[in-house]
Amino acid sequence: MPEPLAGGERTRFWESPALAGVELLHARYIEQRFSPHVHEGFVFTVIEGGAQRFRHRGSDHLAPVGSMVLINPDEVHTGSKAHEQGWWYRGFYPAPTQVQGVLEELGLASGGMPSFGVSVLQDVELHRAFGELHRLLDGDVHALQQQTAWREAILLLFQRHARIPQAPAPGREPRAVALAKDLLASSLAEPPSLEVLAARVNLSPFHFARVFRHATGLPPHAWLKQRRLEQARALLRSGCAPLQVAVQLGFADQSHLNRQFKQSYGVSPGEYRRACAGHCAISFKTRSTSLD
Repeated sequence: MPEPLAGGERTRFWESPALAGVELLHARYIEQRFSPHVHEGFVFTVIEGGAQRFRHRGSDHLAPVGSMVLINPDEVHTGSKAHEQGWWYRGFYPAPTQVQGVLEELGLASGGMPSFGVSVLQDVELHRAFGELHRLLDGDVHALQQQTAWREAILLLFQRHARIPQAPAPGREPRAVALAKDLLASSLAEPPSLEVLAARVNLSPFHFARVFRHATGLPPHAWLKQRRLEQARALLRSGCAPLQVAVQLGFADQSHLNRQFKQSYGVSPGEYRRACAGHCAISFKTRSTSLD
């Protein structure tokens, strides 16, 4: 979406295939006025600019930049600008079953569907987490990363602000982790989704993701990234061109390989390849664990 101040009202609405059709909206409104209405599912919106005014549960509320709006299923609410330039935000509209499913994976859904007691949330960490998640879902990112980030954000939101119990410690599942590593290492170019990977090791997706992070220090998608980069180094040392490496290992394109390689090793793939052809004068002392 273009820079909000550069134009008028803009909207982009879509469903996320990786999240079983969770509805998403990226919008900038100026004169839009929402009449009283309800949604069958939850509403989580991340206010990125301007400010929104709305009526909810019989009271008027103001959601400024940096806040989140939380609406439970079937609650009547309105919406309009509270700033002369309008308001722009990123919205999530999950059905109750799409939230319930995440909580069930950790055994946290026995008390029924949780709800929020606050309409406007001031939580810097959650604002950042849901903003980053929304951008992931609007980008060329594999489902493995999207599905993990969605579950982590939902757990954080509902544990902090919907009074669900703390999730149990992930524990140890060495066989499942070892098998998952083998599966990921054998499918670097086309890795399975989190849900498929978890099914292959007989764990629920969220439990598996937490077990894997506990055992390795990295979520599955970040562990996969490290294996891809290690293999990229081996291929570059053998003389493969960066473009061939990017295609062979499933990077979105050569620039994607270039960016991740330099973030981890400080040099471009082409520079590394040339140095290795001249007796590999480059040495590496650290390994990045960036999740990008």
